[in-house]
Amino acid sequence: MQAELSAEGHDIPILAINEIGFTGLDGMSALGDLPVLQDTAEEDVWADWDVTFRDVVILDRDNQKVGEFNLTTDSLSNPENYAALKALLIAAAE
Repeated sequence: MQAELSAEGHDIPILAINEIGFTGLDGMSALGDLPVLQDTAEEDVWADWDVTFRDVVILDRDNQKVGEFNLTTDSLSNPENYAALKALLIAAAE
């Protein structure tokens, strides 16, 4: 989706954030092409954003949380879910 958004002229970065206390950061980054960041006790974004496993947290241009989309309950292999997430990302970036 990142490449598709970029090709369409949307400047919407997508990042993955590994939860505090979970290992495998190297393995996660090898699974795809998204940048993977490690959450820290100082930032604790998982707690601040009330994240559930496999949530996509959607931020606006001011880095404020405006939505979330869970990839477990709404698999991107379903074209309708894919289109819905893409639309949410584009709307948040406007």
